[in-house]
Amino acid sequence: MTYVGPSASRRAVLLGSAVAGLGGLSGCTGEKSSGSGARPSTAPEEAAIFDLSFRIVDRFRPVELVAPGFEVDLAGEPVGAGRLHRSQQPLRAPFAAVEVRVTAAPASDGGAGTSADVAAGLATADDDHVLVRWSGAAGRLSLEVRRAGRTRVLRRRTVDLSGSFGLAFALCENQVTALVDTGDGWRPVLTERAKVAELVDLRNEQELSGYSYAWGVTGAEVAEARAGVFGMTGLRDPHLVQHADGTPYEREGRIYLTWTCAGLGFFQQAHWTVWSLDPAAPQDMRLEAQLFTRREGLVLGDHAGQVIRDGDRWLVATSSWGDFAPGSIHVRHCETTEDVLSGVHLLETEPTPLPTEHGTWDPAITRLEDIWYVGFVESPSQEPFDFHPALASSKATTWSDDLSGVAAATDLHQCEGPILTTVDDDTYLLASDGNERSYPVFDLTGRRIGRLDAPYPTNLPHPNLIPDPAGGWLLVTFEGSQFHEAVMGYGGHGDVIVMHSV
Repeated sequence: MTYVGPSASRRAVLLGSAVAGLGGLSGCTGEKSSGSGARPSTAPEEAAIFDLSFRIVDRFRPVELVAPGFEVDLAGEPVGAGRLHRSQQPLRAPFAAVEVRVTAAPASDGGAGTSADVAAGLATADDDHVLVRWSGAAGRLSLEVRRAGRTRVLRRRTVDLSGSFGLAFALCENQVTALVDTGDGWRPVLTERAKVAELVDLRNEQELSGYSYAWGVTGAEVAEARAGVFGMTGLRDPHLVQHADGTPYEREGRIYLTWTCAGLGFFQQAHWTVWSLDPAAPQDMRLEAQLFTRREGLVLGDHAGQVIRDGDRWLVATSSWGDFAPGSIHVRHCETTEDVLSGVHLLETEPTPLPTEHGTWDPAITRLEDIWYVGFVESPSQEPFDFHPALASSKATTWSDDLSGVAAATDLHQCEGPILTTVDDDTYLLASDGNERSYPVFDLTGRRIGRLDAPYPTNLPHPNLIPDPAGGWLLVTFEGSQFHEAVMGYGGHGDVIVMHSV
């Protein structure tokens, strides 16, 4: 448990906001929309949200290759001259992992090393495959793809493994990574995306449907083989699952949040999930659902959004990070009656008609007095990245219809994670400003009225306020520590940060 004291007094917070200016958001289309229906805001010096001061009370990091609760049965038919065991369970998304733990026997000739061969990955019934393989005789770890009877080794590296060890295959979108565990946890050794994608596009749903989990071992004693949906190297972009009026959605005393599961790679290698937690023990978070997006024949890991319960339906809004390219990022949405808080789902989404011509992400949705408020990030550029929070509203029955701009904080340039939250009957738009390292607070007219009194970790932590039934408030967010960045590059963050009001 880590403790960091409050960042400033309430008075200092308010004074700092006054210095920054209370003008806040500018009109999205030049002027604020009329008739937005926003309730008169409490005067800043009286707002209850500024009575809250937070300190960090817990910090933890879920790291799992095979997602807990999403394992598959590996029983199946042998393929490839019987060298591989292939599960009969097909993949639903190109996010998968296979772990094999063995104890390798000494080399048969009595020399150094071992004659073991260990493979893990995906295979089809006719032995097309995408595998990571360790050869004890050669002392080499390799990444290979077999198509139409031809095997191509895309990456290789000399690796000394002996005795008991683990070999793992991880697929995140089209990026394949080989990991080893010699007793200190999983460590990535080889990774490749471009060469894999040139040979087989595993995002293609028809192509993917022919593959299943596979593994094989010779010359070693198998201790364990397990596989399933890929898990996470860290978590980011939390967003509370809410009823349409903004109150937390709850089951059996547990509240729910969506999280982006950091994958082994950049934005496209991450995917979206739902977790539950008991406010009395936030570190006991439990993975509940995996949410993927199906669009234009591809299955993608779109992420960074929100799930809303409205009557008997779920409103789902997400961001198109799954095939991110500069200039393409946008918010997407759908409605469903399926229980998206449990199991694996492929969501059929469509673009959300937000009132902007710029890139968008991080949607936040709340309905107050028959008016929908939609917070989102507006991004004029992704080369370089320039982004700020914006707010829209609609009086339509459907939240995504007839949206008009309320305001946009165009004076901010590294600010995302908009969250609509209600404290003592007043609703605010919160965000995360990486330049100022603070959480600005806006009212529903777009006026910036202050900032949260809370520690600001690294990266761009999104400030989720959650009422604690035992008293006070939780603030659940994340930070930017990477997962083996030297091998994997940027994208594998971060730790979960839990704060509590003092």
